Amino acid sequence: MSELTVAEAINRVYESLQADNEDIDIHIEALKSAMKNEGLKEAIIDPTQLVQNNRSGRKLLQAYFRQRGVKVKFASA
Repeated sequence: MSELTVAEAINRVYESLQADNEDIDIHIEALKSAMKNEGLKEAIIDPTQLVQNNRSGRKLLQAYFRQRGVKVKFASA
């Protein structure tokens, strides 16, 4: 399997979120690896792509990703 780019990994995270978090941990690990390969410290997530785009949903997502070693920021509209 070839290495994913950060953009591809984030798209897979979005797909996983839409599919009721199916394989989310696998996609977070792929994102973490892609970020390391590209030298990035944080992932920029589009909040409009989230199933639960409210403050508590965003904070929950940030906490979940942080526990798995990925810092998340949200893109401004």
